[in-house]
Amino acid sequence: MKDRARKIIEGDRRALARAASAIENREAGSEELLQQLRGSSGKKALVLGVTGAPGAGKSTLVDRIAVAFRNQGKTVAIVAVDPSSSLTGGALLGDRIRMQGRHDDPGIFIRSMATRGSLGGLAGTTAGLVRLFGAAGWDVVIVETVGVGQAEVAVAQLADVVVVVLAPGMGDDVQAFKAGIMEIADIFVINKADHPGAARTENEIRGLQSVGHRKDGWVPPIVRTVATEGTGIDELMAAVDRARALVKETRVGQIRIDHLGIAVRSIDEALKFYAGQLGMGVALRESVAQEKVMAAMLPVDGSRMELLEPTEPDSVIGRFIEKRGEGLHHVALRVPDLRGAITRLRNGGARVLNEPQRGAGGHEYVFVHPASTGGVLLELIQDSEGI
Repeated sequence: MKDRARKIIEGDRRALARAASAIENREAGSEELLQQLRGSSGKKALVLGVTGAPGAGKSTLVDRIAVAFRNQGKTVAIVAVDPSSSLTGGALLGDRIRMQGRHDDPGIFIRSMATRGSLGGLAGTTAGLVRLFGAAGWDVVIVETVGVGQAEVAVAQLADVVVVVLAPGMGDDVQAFKAGIMEIADIFVINKADHPGAARTENEIRGLQSVGHRKDGWVPPIVRTVATEGTGIDELMAAVDRARALVKETRVGQIRIDHLGIAVRSIDEALKFYAGQLGMGVALRESVAQEKVMAAMLPVDGSRMELLEPTEPDSVIGRFIEKRGEGLHHVALRVPDLRGAITRLRNGGARVLNEPQRGAGGHEYVFVHPASTGGVLLELIQDSEGI
């Protein structure tokens, strides 16, 4: 692992590609490799999420953004999440189709990956790839979601800055409003702005902004672009810089509520209320083998609710439900320095229940016993800003 990590740090693209495949396939040793890489670069990559409905021109826009970052002398890794093939499970679109003119640029690395059934616009291992590129020293990681136009909100938990791309005359603007995707945007881009209807789309966005305000005071700017011609890219890059500055100012060093964990007998049954009646979207749904649970993440106001269904009766969640019934299982806090927090807690006599390990969505976590927290099981999660 040390040899593989050294090759990646030295810029060996083949080693990086193999590591990406190992993470995507959840191969043994991939987590150890990430630990070897961690902290080697001494810097934090900018993670830029690009989402929106199909046909809005996300891929062309990502291409232009990557070139703009390269003109600034920055290296760019692109994680393009594509629909899955029903036959192979692989991505329907591949690296050679996307951004064909960039394959010979050593400062750009493109990775296409399939959703493999994951919801929320991302694949289950997207977070692992983002960690890989960040740990390997890439300056910028761009995550382009699959673009299904529904519940594309998982990227908000992964990216520093989220760009929501709309296009006039396609109806995706109204659909986006209904899906709740508007709430995650740090920047709105009206691409294909030379088409009729751009002004109407902008007015609809401004109308929604007038009735809802973010707690951090940021009003997401609206940038018009024509990605095929490069129009508006400078304005978009300036908006990304301003949004990133706000993220650093408001997030670094803060402890924030990440999610509330709710134990349920059946996620599908629980979603009849949370999604069917309450109208919440599902950002992520996957199995967490070491905890013997299925997890579904439902974003809400910058935080999340996590539905936990036991896959085996003797799991922690299974025993919890057997003893207490369904209900609130734990509260999760996102901290800037997980290992530092663990050291302080243990030195103070708190009961930390496990060593750091990976959970749903790829985050690193530990649990703290209710006896030390006033009766509530507490989960602590490493904030990506602290990595």
